[in-house]
Amino acid sequence: MASAEDGSAPLEGLRVLDFTTVVSGPFCTQALGDYGADVIKLEGLQGDMSRTTSGPFHAGLSGFFSQFNRNKRSIALDLKSSHGRDVVLALARDADVVVENFRPDVMDRLGIGWEALRAINPRLVYTSISGFGPDGPYAPLPAYDHVVQGLTGMMPAQGAGGTPQMFRTVAADKAAGMTALAAVMAALLARERQGLRSGGGQRIDIPMLDAYAAFILPELMGPVSFPDSDSVMPSFDLFRVYPTADGHIVGMVVQDDQYAGLCEVLGRDDLRTDPRFMRLVDRFQHIDVLAEILMEEFREHPTRSLIEGLRKAGAPFAPVNDLEAFMSDEQVRHSGVVNIVDDAEVRVRLLRAPARLSKTPVASPRRPPLLGEHTDDILALAGHSPEAISDLREQGVVA
Repeated sequence: MASAEDGSAPLEGLRVLDFTTVVSGPFCTQALGDYGADVIKLEGLQGDMSRTTSGPFHAGLSGFFSQFNRNKRSIALDLKSSHGRDVVLALARDADVVVENFRPDVMDRLGIGWEALRAINPRLVYTSISGFGPDGPYAPLPAYDHVVQGLTGMMPAQGAGGTPQMFRTVAADKAAGMTALAAVMAALLARERQGLRSGGGQRIDIPMLDAYAAFILPELMGPVSFPDSDSVMPSFDLFRVYPTADGHIVGMVVQDDQYAGLCEVLGRDDLRTDPRFMRLVDRFQHIDVLAEILMEEFREHPTRSLIEGLRKAGAPFAPVNDLEAFMSDEQVRHSGVVNIVDDAEVRVRLLRAPARLSKTPVASPRRPPLLGEHTDDILALAGHSPEAISDLREQGVVA
């Protein structure tokens, strides 16, 4: 990747202590690492559970773990021990950000919660991701992505009138991670504006339920936006998958010229002049009828030639790719969306950081760390001598 004009990524020089596991927290801290922060992943002696629960497994890494933990360093540490707590406190004194996704009060019980850490570092931005936040009737309950998807109200809509359906991806976890990322960035900016004398640190709480609702529900909330109104919004389904002669395509036409192009490709001038479909408002009112017509028309055409014709006509459609087709797509290859990181330990196929900054590009991708791969370096950073590090290892405090 290109180098920044001054040789640094946008967050270079920031240090992040990452106590998170699985998805919601690692998704946030991985992005911080992409932007150049030094992300220190503090793992228990057994490691983040995603290292061992979801394969494939290769050269000390799991596929699932690898996709959420690039650009980090790892220390394996017994957080329940007094020596482990001392290591955390030593690291926290010079850290900028802490991110954790334990249940509420776990970090407090370990003696490394918000109050303990801000007492030694008032500049710290402390971020806690949990299922339901630090208070309320659900606060002590465990919450995984499935639970939050069930509560949030989207599953019946996703089922389109049939059995409620989940998104077959951890959408709620990732929504929480991206919300945390934005909040951390905002808190860091606020800290810089306040200056060093006031400390400038603060605590951030990210409830997954709140974050997912904010991400997934705006369209669903549209019809109930005005509690004092009795008007009813007509229902129509814009999310169609159209079968072709050899696959499937998706897309929609909004502008009138796009619709005219679609009709030209299909050789259906009668559809272009049909009063039910001539204007955008008419097409939306009769979308179910139009969709059924397009279903039958598209079935007669091979996917590739159909997409080529529609693109030339300015009608926004795309093939329904599987993962292999996505990775070989010409735009994906051009943009380097998926690339292989070569490393002496293991070659890893990773997604690139999506943002493109003109003056301070994101950091070059580094493969996810092996468990405890950087323990000695991180302990040295915390002020431990080689002898002290050896003692901690012999006592089973670190690995």
